[in-house]
Amino acid sequence: MIYLTLRRAVAVLCLSAAAGCGLISSDVTNFDLTLPDKKFTIDAGNWKVDTAKASILFTTDGKLKAVSCSANQSVCSSAVTAACPSGCTGTCNTTADACEMSLDISLSQQVDLMKEKPELESINSEPVIKVSIDSVTYEVLNNSLNVATPDINVSVAPTSAVTATDAQVKLIGTIPSIQPGWTTTSPEMLMFTATGKAQLVDIMSHFKTPFNVWVGSALRITAGQALPMGKLEAVVHITGHAGV
Repeated sequence: MIYLTLRRAVAVLCLSAAAGCGLISSDVTNFDLTLPDKKFTIDAGNWKVDTAKASILFTTDGKLKAVSCSANQSVCSSAVTAACPSGCTGTCNTTADACEMSLDISLSQQVDLMKEKPELESINSEPVIKVSIDSVTYEVLNNSLNVATPDINVSVAPTSAVTATDAQVKLIGTIPSIQPGWTTTSPEMLMFTATGKAQLVDIMSHFKTPFNVWVGSALRITAGQALPMGKLEAVVHITGHAGV
């Protein structure tokens, strides 16, 4: 009876003195997981479209021509590649029989929980942590774009993913279309997908492995439209907490 009582006493001491017994008490592992702001900039100037190199597709004032393409769909991709070697895509809208151009948005910010939340070092022996997401919000801080954006996808992925369309990228939610010049007056909630919060929890649970937050979309230009101008600056906020 005395032996059992001593065993219980030792167990209690171990739980209250985790460093000495190799255990961690759950009451000291409720960590704040509010991450540093993840900033993203959509700058129309970054596409560096040289319309002079694709006069078949652009007017002298930089508008997209109504180029017939149903008989030769490759004319669109060839002309766009000549004007914009990277980050642009040319396709044929066969219904309208005209070329269209997409300016691809593919931006990422790395999250390294071990560096950004150094208090997690106290549970470095744990392979994963239990993560709860409190909120994911965004703010549009500055916006001089003269066109509306499409819905913008927000995703997470291992750092080995090189583009927002990589198979490893998991969509967690979307930012609705942002109108020209519009900015937020307070943080707006991200529209989570059905599995978005679970995807974010899963990748953050493996806290020793850095990951990327991706923002992806495309600005579409149709016949008669000019290339967009201006810049949009936004920030994504991720808040949560964790334990073991």
